[in-house]
Formats: sequence, structure tokens, C-alpha cells
Amino acid sequence: MIQFIRGRLVSVEEDRVIVDVNGVGYGIFMSVQAMSRLPQTGAEVKIHTYLNVKEDAMQLFGFLTRDDLMIFRLLIGVNGIGPKGGQAILSVLSPDDLRFAVLAGDAKAISAAPGIGKKTAEKLILELKDKLKIGDALDYKDSEAVYSGGAANADSVQSEAVQALVALGYGSTEALKAVKQVPAKEAADVESVLKRALKILL
Repeated sequence: MIQFIRGRLVSVEEDRVIVDVNGVGYGIFMSVQAMSRLPQTGAEVKIHTYLNVKEDAMQLFGFLTRDDLMIFRLLIGVNGIGPKGGQAILSVLSPDDLRFAVLAGDAKAISAAPGIGKKTAEKLILELKDKLKIGDALDYKDSEAVYSGGAANADSVQSEAVQALVALGYGSTEALKAVKQVPAKEAADVESVLKRALKILL
């Protein structure tokens, strides 16, 4: 399998890019968000890839980070979502935004992707919720200021803070994003996280 491609960016088309690797041009399908973060044509790029083999075609799907690729693999693991569907979702939601939407149960945000209906979005949330942890979206697992109870306790504090914000009338995704912005050193308990998150939201 082709793990990644490194070469010169030749062109950016509607839904794919062409990368020249030693005189061979590779067509790689990419999301709109990913293509918007590419350097100018002529520059060297490294693109992580997923090779989709069909009876009548072989397609390369590209990602700028291994995290993007990991999220894509989770998406296409959901029954009913193929590579094109996974790419469509990542065109409207960044990996972090998708994590927020899944953890918050925000089917509306996911169904904003072309070709993804409400039922498919709800199924995606159901299947991925146990595979994504709130700590993955909140970036606290690698912090030096992890709570005394460890990462599991940190997840619990963050989760309770999000639930409290939702009870106050804030949207689930909005609440998750606000909690993410609270520095770990200021998040000793739920009350501290709530106070800081409310300042961010107001």
C-alpha cells in the first residue's frame, strides 16, 4: 500500500491534486479544506494517502496529516460511508470539528456534508462515539498539567463542564469548543472550567 507521496505539486483541480514524483504524475483526491492548506504549485509536498481499490479503478485519497488520515479511516469504516462520502465530510468539517460533532451528538453539523443525510449522520455518531474520547478533541492528554486523577479524571471534568454548558442553553458543539480553549492549568475542577469557558462564550 502507498503510505504517502512526496513530490512537486503540479496543479490543484476541483477535487484532486496532481503531484509529480520523479516524472510520474499522481492524481490524488483531497478535501476542499485540505487543498486550501496546500502551498503554491511548484512547491514540494508530502501527502499521506489511502489507496481505494475498486473493480474498475484505483483511487488515491490524500491527507496533510496522519490524524486526518486516521479520522478518514474511521469514517469509511461506518457502513454506508465510502471514500467519497468520507472526503465530503472532511470538506465541511475539520478532524477536530468532526470530533466535536460526534461527541456532542450534532447530526446537523455532519449532515451538512454533500450526500450525507440525517440518518447516516446519526448512524455515524452512534458507531464512532465509543471510538472517540473527549480528551482526543480537547487535547489535554499530552499536557504536563494533567489533573491529579489522571487523564480519565480529566475526561470526566471536561465532560461534566460541557454538559453543564448545554444545560445553560449553549449548543453541544459550541460548548465543546469553549471547553477546549480552557488551559489545563486553569481546569482543576468542573467549576473552574465552567467559569473560564463562560468568559470565552460571553
